[in-house]
Amino acid sequence: MAERTTPSAAATASPPSEKVPLISKLAFGAGDVGPAIATAIMGFFLLFFLTNVAGLSPGLAGSILLAVKGWDAVNDPIVGFLSDRVRTRWGRRRPWFLFGAVPFGLFFFLLWIVPGESAGANAWYYFVVLLLLDTAFSVVNVPYTALTPEMTSDYDERTSLNSYRFAFSITAGLIAAVLHQPIVDAFKPDLRAGYMASAGIWAVAATLPFFFAFWGTYERNDAPTAAVLGFWEGLGVTLRNRAFRYAVVIYLLSWLVVQTVQVLIIYYTNFWLRNPGLTALVILCVQGSALVWLFVWSKLSQRWGKQGVYYRGMAVWIAVSLLLFAVQPDWPDWAVLLLGALAGVGVATAFLIPWSLLPDVVELDELETGQRREGAFYGFFVFLQKLGVGLGIFLVGQVLEWSGYVAPPDGVDPATVAQPESALTAIRWMIGPIPALVLLAGIVAVRLFPITREGHERTLRELEARRAARQ
Repeated sequence: MAERTTPSAAATASPPSEKVPLISKLAFGAGDVGPAIATAIMGFFLLFFLTNVAGLSPGLAGSILLAVKGWDAVNDPIVGFLSDRVRTRWGRRRPWFLFGAVPFGLFFFLLWIVPGESAGANAWYYFVVLLLLDTAFSVVNVPYTALTPEMTSDYDERTSLNSYRFAFSITAGLIAAVLHQPIVDAFKPDLRAGYMASAGIWAVAATLPFFFAFWGTYERNDAPTAAVLGFWEGLGVTLRNRAFRYAVVIYLLSWLVVQTVQVLIIYYTNFWLRNPGLTALVILCVQGSALVWLFVWSKLSQRWGKQGVYYRGMAVWIAVSLLLFAVQPDWPDWAVLLLGALAGVGVATAFLIPWSLLPDVVELDELETGQRREGAFYGFFVFLQKLGVGLGIFLVGQVLEWSGYVAPPDGVDPATVAQPESALTAIRWMIGPIPALVLLAGIVAVRLFPITREGHERTLRELEARRAARQ
């Protein structure tokens, strides 16, 4: 059996039921603060930083991000595989984010330094740092996310756990994304110093919550022990799981839209709306609304189920995407901010539902195969999260390059540079109709997802009967 030991009074005894104590939910939520800060700042600002501060072309910057994801295709499943096998006095998962926290914060800080004036040399620097950062991201995030099915097997309690997780995640991402730009602007005209100062602050903020997460979470004594399989064997079995394949499609489509829109907001407000002051306010409206709707959707999922919540949230987001394409620069600010708040309704769904589906997949896989592989499943999901970031930035970078985007000269405020009509049109299409089509495809995938609440309850009953028969 998996060992469950923690150094804290909050988690020294197994809960009397599948209900997770509040302190453990808060600690679990805190574990996503660091990844959320890094993902939010990278998602909203990394391409802009690389093209307008570090001097890389949009195509080169996007290509670097996508190339790093080739390593993630190996790195994330390997960490998941190892976290299934490791046995320590602290459990299988928790030591990873305890010891990986400091390297994660360090490599995030190094990403926002401009090492020299040569674009070629800088490109190699960012490639290496991104490789190290993504490795550290895997070390802290894959085992952390794999804790969900080990803390409880209750269908609704898992949704609740993920609502706490993403409440912390969205709040941390919101604070970081909104405050990042004012910190940078405080150093104008030296944007390089501004980005370095902001990165130092957020690197510390991203590191510390992992220690609370380690202290307050636990791994159940009665959680089934993962199967000891070879790496490639385990990866192959997970990909042959039909429910997991649908979950992969749902998550990748949802997260790709989240990341693409994040990347584009600063371009949309600076160059199409010609109103750079709106950037932080739009981010505040989107993320703030998503934070509120996380708890609304979590509650409504008890009535409508996870699929029902996804349909409704994505329908709202599709409508907003089409309206964003119609927005004109002379529209009042309040109209743009209202659309941002409505987009948050769908963003909350994209955060909550795919991760809530995954623990159910793990148990169905155990029922069908007799094996337990949380780390392998969650490792692949974290890979998809980072692939979504890489693909989003890559696609935006390539389209901007093809459409004739004009990078500002060094020291010139990017918002003062006029962009050609072709680049402005590309920005509008990438923030409007194209995401709407991708989200529609996600709705189809959710419709085909084979696990319902009733099906999951049957799975749990059969697993309990099987375990009882073995005793």
